[in-house]
Amino acid sequence: MSFISGSFLLFFPVVTIVYFSLPQKLRWFWLLIASYFFYMSWSPQYGILLAVSTVITYFSGLLIEKAGALPDAAQAAKRKKLWVAVSFVLNLGILVVFKYLNFFDEIYTDVISSMGMSAGAMKFDLLLPVGISFYTFQALSYTVDVYRGDLRPERHFGKYALFVSFFPQLVAGPIEKSKDLLHQFSEIHRFDYDRARRGFLLMLWGYFQKMVVADRLGQLVNTVYGSPGKYSGAEVAVASIFFAFQIYCDFGGYSNIAIGAAQVLGFSLTTNFSRPYFSLSIKEFWRRWHITLGAWFRDYLYIPLGGNRCSLFKQCLNLFLVFAVCGLWHGASFTFVIWGTLHGLYQIFGLLLKPARRKAAAALNIDPDSRLNRFLRASFTFVLVDFAWIFFRAGTVQDAFTLIGSLFRPADLSGGALFRLGLTAPEFFAGILGIAVVLAVDVLSRKTDLRALLLEKRPAVRWTAYFSAVLVILILGIYGSQYTAQQFIYFQF
Repeated sequence: MSFISGSFLLFFPVVTIVYFSLPQKLRWFWLLIASYFFYMSWSPQYGILLAVSTVITYFSGLLIEKAGALPDAAQAAKRKKLWVAVSFVLNLGILVVFKYLNFFDEIYTDVISSMGMSAGAMKFDLLLPVGISFYTFQALSYTVDVYRGDLRPERHFGKYALFVSFFPQLVAGPIEKSKDLLHQFSEIHRFDYDRARRGFLLMLWGYFQKMVVADRLGQLVNTVYGSPGKYSGAEVAVASIFFAFQIYCDFGGYSNIAIGAAQVLGFSLTTNFSRPYFSLSIKEFWRRWHITLGAWFRDYLYIPLGGNRCSLFKQCLNLFLVFAVCGLWHGASFTFVIWGTLHGLYQIFGLLLKPARRKAAAALNIDPDSRLNRFLRASFTFVLVDFAWIFFRAGTVQDAFTLIGSLFRPADLSGGALFRLGLTAPEFFAGILGIAVVLAVDVLSRKTDLRALLLEKRPAVRWTAYFSAVLVILILGIYGSQYTAQQFIYFQF
């Protein structure tokens, strides 16, 4: 079941009405049933893996606490590490089998073949469970939090199972920390009309981002990236810029629908995006893009590796390793690994060149906070991000380099060539307008709570805005063109 399906538009109101109608002691059970129904609607087998991951991390938390109570401190520390290791090995083992087994088999086959020996690819026929990377990381963060003493293990198995499977953010995040979300399932949530309105508005914005902007831009992106080498530099450049906003509106739209739906039910989820394309550096970009994943890698990988409290060489190595793993987390392909390592290299070069940049700025008397300087830095950062997106979107590494080579091919825009890339002229300009609206909202939301501003208006103004938003989504997102809504991009991760 997807957020953009008709079944969800029936499912969510029913879940909400029943949730607030039930006694407090039964609400967790209702949400757990609803969450597993939501997830297993894709495939019943998915629920088995979700349950296995839940059981492993639940008992690992209890065993870690029990080990910590041993009178011998050395023995206690050793046992705690053992149970953390068991939790990681089992959970990551499941992830590797279902997501990376064929990828590693292909690497092995290529290596053997390069040595002049024959090795037939085995090709395991395994269905990749939707969202397995997300809930695995969320469950593992619980294990680490208990190990570090940041959280006492949850005794209530049902509420812990709900923490791992909570349907709004189960499939594509935000990746919540146990200390931020788990306690909320024991709190009393009464229906709050104002809170529900705010959640509903955020969901509407998410649907606009996904259905009106992302899916429209995706038609042109699919056309160009589906035929590498066929198009000119201008066409590839437009498609790459469109993809930057497609993935932002697609993933940001999902996150906003998830956060809004949870808010209607009385839960607070972590913001996952904060105007990423206005970032002045790649480091800042990762503080604004997929915020919860960046925080996960920072807290559970980068800092344990030593973070920036080590030699410059080790810090650079840590950055490289973290972003290489981040790329691999996104998908079992070298395209994702290259995308991740590019971002790691960006940050390494930014770190190494920082003293030189400061000296140059001082010598040239450049004000780092001037509007012109900020605009130039934001533009340069966007170019770097967009270049890396080519590898993220391309089907293969060879396709990516073919597309990069095409960027230098002279453009032939005669006869409206851009309007033959999967979008008619009106749809093309509708896509441009959608990008402009998204950027405008990002700019305005920096200092103004737009939802609060709307909710302060008279009822006639508010309801006009509600109906107008729904009509725009229905007309431009469903009936306004010949294409059908595409699945969320991050469902493949």
